[in-house]
Amino acid sequence: MNKSKTLPKRSDVPAEYKWRLEDIYPSDSDWEKDVQKAKQLADQIAGMKGKLGQSGEELLAALKLQDELLATLDQVYVYARMRRDEDNANSTYQGLTDRATSLSTQAYGAISYIQPEILAISTEVMEKWIQEVSGLDHYRILLEEIMRFKPHTLSSEEEALLANMSELASSPSKIYGMLANADMKFPMITDENGEEVELTKGRYTQFMESKDRRVRKEAFDALYETYGKFRNTIAASLTSAIKGDVFYARTRKYPSALYAALFADNVDLSVYDNLIATIHEHLPLMHRYIALRKKLLGVDELHMYDLYVPIVPEVDMKIPYDQAVSTIKEALHPLGEEYGRVLAEGFSNGWIDVYENEGKTSGAYSWGAYSTHPFVLMNYQDNVNNMFTLAHEMGHALHSYHSNHAQPYTYADYKIFVAEVASTLNEALLMHHLLETTTDKQERMYLINYYLEQFRGTVFRQTMFAEFEKIVHEKEEKGEPLTADSLSEIYRELNVAYHGPDMVVDSQVDMEWARIPHFYRNFYVYKYATGFSAATSLAKQILEEGQPAVDRYLDFLKGGSSDYPLNLLKNAGVDMTSPEPIREGLAVFKELLDEMEQLVTNS
Repeated sequence: MNKSKTLPKRSDVPAEYKWRLEDIYPSDSDWEKDVQKAKQLADQIAGMKGKLGQSGEELLAALKLQDELLATLDQVYVYARMRRDEDNANSTYQGLTDRATSLSTQAYGAISYIQPEILAISTEVMEKWIQEVSGLDHYRILLEEIMRFKPHTLSSEEEALLANMSELASSPSKIYGMLANADMKFPMITDENGEEVELTKGRYTQFMESKDRRVRKEAFDALYETYGKFRNTIAASLTSAIKGDVFYARTRKYPSALYAALFADNVDLSVYDNLIATIHEHLPLMHRYIALRKKLLGVDELHMYDLYVPIVPEVDMKIPYDQAVSTIKEALHPLGEEYGRVLAEGFSNGWIDVYENEGKTSGAYSWGAYSTHPFVLMNYQDNVNNMFTLAHEMGHALHSYHSNHAQPYTYADYKIFVAEVASTLNEALLMHHLLETTTDKQERMYLINYYLEQFRGTVFRQTMFAEFEKIVHEKEEKGEPLTADSLSEIYRELNVAYHGPDMVVDSQVDMEWARIPHFYRNFYVYKYATGFSAATSLAKQILEEGQPAVDRYLDFLKGGSSDYPLNLLKNAGVDMTSPEPIREGLAVFKELLDEMEQLVTNS
């Protein structure tokens, strides 16, 4: 597509580079029909309130209606929102999105009674109904999952009280968000060109990648000095969030806040503990990478503000979209004919919105409704990073495609715990392909370092975050005080351990905990590290074993939520209750690090 200095209008983008949302609804009037259908279904299901405990037939009828309502609602919301994402200035689709959002609120209100009524049914009666009522067995997994929460569900009055506290419970996150995103102002710094520019959170990342060390240090100092001014306020907001996590866990009779967070995915505590323990075993590899970074930067001391500047000069790898598509197809060839056929369909059949246009939502995502193929939003630029992003999002898309085609609506959606596996596996296979085919030494070093940085940021760094969360929650559960000083001390000790003797852990970074919004979504970040490790292990199996590993992987993609995430992964060949997948992933990191050190030595 021809590039110009100004963004094209939506109408000027060629059709072959736009997704085809007509595959969801041929017209807005067809969308309107489903809006009315969803309203009727919501009214119908609301009229069944109080009846689910009367018979298995009533329960089955309600569950079928719920599936039909939610499937319709998904389609209505997805269409409206993706139309708006094409051009956020389009008032028509702003209106449709607002209506879809309101409809969702009404619909979820209409079905809110279903789970409490199911929980009021005894296990014995439920089993009897499942055996006697034709069709109810289809919902066995769903019902067993709901019933699994029964020991941690309170009386209706207590549940109502907790529900009314939800806004209060989210206050620490909201307060932090307002402070960090609205009220906190950063000072001016001098950029590479000697010009005064305002430091912002968005610009901070760019400054950390600056080749000018003075700029990096100045931005680093200014950022943390600003956070430091609010250290006690931010500590109060974070400790309040931690206290809330502990309160809800105890109220619902969970052994700990960590146990409560992992219970939803039916993940054993050993998975979390194995991740941290295995990363600690392999910290010498991280320390070697830090030493290599120090060597390549040619500095006497490596500081925390030197972590993001590229250590290999960026090579001129201009990759137009059509070339990226061709390369990704080749790279994913090991996944077999079935995967390749669907991938080719996605690239050529209206799944992807490729280029940026005026008003289009930024970034990238994969999304869709159950009854249609998935869609991918891109804002493609001709570079390596965007090619990897495209491979990543198509991994999500094909996961959804296979799951939707193999599972009924009830079990088609997969858990967040496994969501990043399919996307990251595609990136791993793409990297393998590029390293296998490149003949340019500088290009090879660039690619290897790109992947090493993925490991550092996704496996080591996210595990360090996960360990910090575990420590601070355990301290709260023991009644030990959490203050700005204690949080900073814990965070510093982790940085020293993870980065090793070649890193000067600047005192400013002790405050980094204050700028991580994920800490307000407790025990979530570990999933990045486990997902990356699982994907790396599966990619290795696919490349070494061939078809048997491919067959297991395709079964995983088709699994949806028909089983728990750990079981789906285990059947695919990855047992996340064991440290082996983490070790296998880190073995790849070691191989790449060995080669990078050799290439540097021979330079």
